[in-house]
Amino acid sequence: MLQQKHAIPAFLQRDVVRCLGPMLLDQSLAVRETAAGALRNLSACGGFEVCDDMVTKDIMTPLVALLKECSAGLEANEVSPMKCKDTKKNCVEDIANEAVNVLWNVCECNGTAVSVFNKEGCLDVVLQYLKKFSTNVDLALSVAHCLQTVTEDNPDLLSSFNASAHQVLESIMLSQDNTMEHILLRTLLAGSVWNIKDTIPSSSQASTINAILKIFSESLVVDAGETVIHMKEAETQRLKLTAEAETEENVGDTIDNSVLNEDDEMEEPPKGKVKRENDISDLLPSDKWELKQVTALLMAQQTALEIIVNMCCSEDPSDDEWEELSSSDESDLFMENSYDEGGGQPMSPLCLSAEVHAALMNNLIPKKILEKTAFPNSVAVDICTHSPSWKPLIRKMNTVQCRALTCLHSILLVSDVDCLGGASTLQSLAQHLSQLVFSQPEFPTHTEFLEAVTSAMRALLQTMASKNISQCMTPEQLMTLCEAGIHSGNISVRVNVVSILGIAGSVLAKIEDTAETLKMIGKFLLEVAMKDSSLVVAGEALDALFDVFADGTEAEKAAVQIKLLPALKEFQPVFKIRMRKEGKGQYSTDQLCVLDNVKMNLRRFIAYQETLGGKKTT
Repeated sequence: MLQQKHAIPAFLQRDVVRCLGPMLLDQSLAVRETAAGALRNLSACGGFEVCDDMVTKDIMTPLVALLKECSAGLEANEVSPMKCKDTKKNCVEDIANEAVNVLWNVCECNGTAVSVFNKEGCLDVVLQYLKKFSTNVDLALSVAHCLQTVTEDNPDLLSSFNASAHQVLESIMLSQDNTMEHILLRTLLAGSVWNIKDTIPSSSQASTINAILKIFSESLVVDAGETVIHMKEAETQRLKLTAEAETEENVGDTIDNSVLNEDDEMEEPPKGKVKRENDISDLLPSDKWELKQVTALLMAQQTALEIIVNMCCSEDPSDDEWEELSSSDESDLFMENSYDEGGGQPMSPLCLSAEVHAALMNNLIPKKILEKTAFPNSVAVDICTHSPSWKPLIRKMNTVQCRALTCLHSILLVSDVDCLGGASTLQSLAQHLSQLVFSQPEFPTHTEFLEAVTSAMRALLQTMASKNISQCMTPEQLMTLCEAGIHSGNISVRVNVVSILGIAGSVLAKIEDTAETLKMIGKFLLEVAMKDSSLVVAGEALDALFDVFADGTEAEKAAVQIKLLPALKEFQPVFKIRMRKEGKGQYSTDQLCVLDNVKMNLRRFIAYQETLGGKKTT
């Protein structure tokens, strides 16, 4: 019931948290597990506000007490009295699994919960559970998810990571189990180790970073589409064999029933059936083993790609920031202003350490990222479409593609052209990205994909332009992309397409007989600057105009023909008024700083255009 979002408010009104909290320490193990499972679903489905409410109502006190009791039970090998009727089920570990999931959910949403985690020494407790990875991978995965959350931006926890803690993490990262769940486990722990890299001696930094990226490489190298196909075939075959076995069993039962006495008829039903009917807290039932494997693989690949993005970013952003950073407006400001005064070469706007760079290249990470940017395997998508329980995997496969495109964007920003394979590789990459956009029957409209692919295109075209590498997209393709993208409701998509047009236009301005194309680009950018509802997009359009019409005979011709100077002079006071009215309250300090620069550059650009006009008159 607590998985039904609409039902949660009614439960909260009846103080469900304070009702369930004491039950975490109930004498009955079954009550403990079920109460923890209910709180797990409440925290997972309720979101930030519900998790805040849970912490306010002091769920952490009984939760931490339960976690410590379970840990003590495991340490003392007191598992025999805590075995359930089903001998394969260890109650201590199952209760711990539910409790760790509650801990993970509340720590992800609430800073106070993280502080309690630090102060109560919960790290040692969950590491104790982690040691069970070889016999209980579900428990280990729950701990790994929790660790990745609590180690992020949590300097107070770093001192708790002693040699023993590092040894536990290292032993699992070096394990050789090759199930998809173990791949996910190693990937999550590698992410945690990246979060606590400041606790690693400088002499071991390079080898640790290489070990992290080796794990990411191992998860990315697996073909998710082929895995879906293979696992679905395995599931079909298994269910077929199970059905045949049950048919034979039923035939045997019919024969035996003729001699059953009254006591025999009162025996318990088969254990497996009871488990499936009563195990209310498992989101994926035990008979979905193959589906769990594919889900784990896709989660591992998504996690690896997200952490690689963070590794490429100078400020090591948190999960809720990394997507914004992938297509942030500020990256342009860096691009424009980060020139080395001595050599005149563009410097990287983001910082990539030598250790990370070497490890990325050693493990062929750029190549594997590129492979993941392709659309999901059509056969795998078709299989998932026709199976209700597998259908959610389609979205997960699309998410991996989008993360790969964002990752490609970051790699392009921080890597040297030669390291990426030279001019020919970048041209091939440009063709690949164009194909992603233009190969579909209809222009893609999915916002997350559009944001990711336009961010990657923007970074690629910027890199190619800075190295004078000829660009492969035709003017017609560019205009199709921009005309479709500018109607997106997502500001980042609109900023990206405008920037792409500015980069391409500035390159075309240096080539003969391009005045007609430049006119088309100029008209488009002028309309965006004057009509877009977002000042950020309007500012980006003005910046793009400055780039396109900064220099060159063709640009001068086109500027005169579209009456660029009179249009900008008329628009200048309008832009100032919009900034005064809309600026405060609607935009961040960084965005306002960029817009102030645009306003100043607009004044300078108008003066420059007037100077050009004066020279022609003379």
